Amino acid sequence: MPSVRYLNGIKIILAKDKKTGGRIVASLIQEFLKSKKNGVLGLATGETMIPVYKNLIGIYRKNKIDFSGVKTFNLDEYFDNEIKDRERLRNFMDKNFFNHVSIQGKNINFLDGKTTNVSDECRRYEEEIKKAGGIDLQILGIGRNGHVGFNEPGSSMRSRTRRVKLKESTKKDNNQFFKLSKVPEYALTIGVANILEARKIILVAFGKNKSAAVKLALEGKIGNKIPASFLRKHNNVIFVVDESAASKLQDVNMSRFALRKLPTLVREKTKANLEH
Repeated sequence: MPSVRYLNGIKIILAKDKKTGGRIVASLIQEFLKSKKNGVLGLATGETMIPVYKNLIGIYRKNKIDFSGVKTFNLDEYFDNEIKDRERLRNFMDKNFFNHVSIQGKNINFLDGKTTNVSDECRRYEEEIKKAGGIDLQILGIGRNGHVGFNEPGSSMRSRTRRVKLKESTKKDNNQFFKLSKVPEYALTIGVANILEARKIILVAFGKNKSAAVKLALEGKIGNKIPASFLRKHNNVIFVVDESAASKLQDVNMSRFALRKLPTLVREKTKANLEH
């Protein structure tokens, strides 16, 4: 059973590993869609999201979730005309999620990484989000450098949908996972301000390589050096992290240590109090 902690106003669900974490996030999305079948989801790509989408597909195949009325808006897309379609983030979503569930093509929204007019495209995307009624539930990953979406370090809390230059660490990580024939220099992304406009946010982080970013996002100074830290300004955020990603969180690890040291009856009562 996952444990729950609160740190600097943020609810943290601590999972044993990424497999468990993927199930937890999928269950949270399922719970939301039960209450709002025509909900608007903000989605993310990357290795962290694979267990999330895998579990959502599993729930769908058991007829326990319906995506036919759902609208989605992905965070970002590579901006490069030389990138092959099979290497684009849209293809990742088709392959790992969209092609396996009942979502309607007309309800899938993506930034156009081939656009010849960036400002018009960014404006169009924000207008589409607005017409949909805004994003109800935004799913995020986190980069090793603390980025959310492709809002790299230096991004303002007021930043909106725009073209961004990718940091070297981001390019390296993306190339390592996506095996790109050409690593793009730029991407289109919704901004930090757009993310914070979502009604609810779930940030997902698995693995030791995300532990430093998670620590800085939750325990460090709020500011543009770690864009994920701006999430602490939102009033409805959950971090779902596995034990490896949470390993540098001092407060969380102190709580877990304290629980292990308590007698059984006291430990269970304390655990119950922490989880409510």
